[in-house]
Amino acid sequence: MTRKKMTQIFPFLLPLRQKQRKLFFYLGMRLDKNTYAERKQARPLSCQVCKTEALMINEGSGFPLKYQYNKVHNLKLAAKKIDGLLIRPGETFSFWKAAKDADRDAPYLDGLSLVNGKIQAEYGGGLCQLSNLLYYLFLHTPLTITERHGHGTEAIPPAEETLSGMDATVAEGWLDLKAKNETAHTFQIEIRFTEEKILGRILSDSPKQFDFHLYNAQVRYTRENGKIYEYSRLCRKRISCSTGEEKDEILCDNRCIIAYPLPAGTEIEERG
Repeated sequence: MTRKKMTQIFPFLLPLRQKQRKLFFYLGMRLDKNTYAERKQARPLSCQVCKTEALMINEGSGFPLKYQYNKVHNLKLAAKKIDGLLIRPGETFSFWKAAKDADRDAPYLDGLSLVNGKIQAEYGGGLCQLSNLLYYLFLHTPLTITERHGHGTEAIPPAEETLSGMDATVAEGWLDLKAKNETAHTFQIEIRFTEEKILGRILSDSPKQFDFHLYNAQVRYTRENGKIYEYSRLCRKRISCSTGEEKDEILCDNRCIIAYPLPAGTEIEERG
């Protein structure tokens, strides 16, 4: 039997616990000797490194669509703080350092978030779509991922086909997405919106030296104690733009619970 957290037993303590976590979260960043990216520039850097886009409204979530539109509102608030941010040599990008106080002038709305393994409406919910997009972009650059957390449970089918393990969940005070620039070049984040999509680009002050291709080396499903688990390995092929030389890298191994019905015919290994 899983032991309940104090805030689950006494929910009125949760706001106090959140304030405490955030206080130590940001204090830790002040003391960890990293130099965090803070400077923004409206003028785009000259060279495009990579780009991507994603649908914002997932009509197959199984929850009222108002939470999807609330998520779009939240994404735009956070993106405004991050758009144009420069990551200079030696600097580290932190999602929460960059997006801190994005709701100061206009509050976030309730969006869907995964809390204790269950989807529920939560203030500022849905920001993981932005961290997912940034994680995907960073993996197409020479930036070094120094902190990333996958979801322990996938409760909503993805709106679009995506690679397994291609997620980066964030929770202010608990979980961050960080990437360090260990190169001699400056990178810049650009985020734009259309009616349906969020668009992201990474720009640089010099032409890119490598192309990157992400792929799953393996994906398998098991049934364990009545739950469906997905095991996957996310890999990357790095291709030199000058020589064409290729190198394969294992990025991470992922394990998560799949809490929605898998497509008919999906092979599931039975375990005790």
